[in-house]
Amino acid sequence: MFETRKQQGEWVELQFMARAAANGFTVTKPWGDSARYDFAIEKQGRFQRVQVKSTASRDGDSYACNVIWSAPHGRSRKYSAKDIDFFAIFVVPDEAWYIIPIRELKRARSTFYLNPRNPKNQYFRYLEAWHFLNNSCRLPVVSV
Repeated sequence: MFETRKQQGEWVELQFMARAAANGFTVTKPWGDSARYDFAIEKQGRFQRVQVKSTASRDGDSYACNVIWSAPHGRSRKYSAKDIDFFAIFVVPDEAWYIIPIRELKRARSTFYLNPRNPKNQYFRYLEAWHFLNNSCRLPVVSV
């Protein structure tokens, strides 16, 4: 469907913006590529940092997903709660979103597996779990 992963990533980010807006969030994109998160979303004065990922990489019945980022100087490291609040992961072939709090992936290896068709998959409860973004808002608006 896409010639490069970059094109797929840009398309998935557009899908995320539309879906988040449809769920009542104001979506903000940081300028440039320096932020460790892709979007800040806001609802009722509360903000969340969201890293958007996508996968179409099958591994048996599941899709492989990666939770590392390229740090400066060519190093890679896992995302942490200092970087983001949530992952929004789009499984492209199934057109399925996972909304996973970063704290749920702190013990995950750099790669973990999603299966939108298997309720026994450990991440199944995060499938289309947009409501988690409402319940866990952690950054209050500062009054000036």
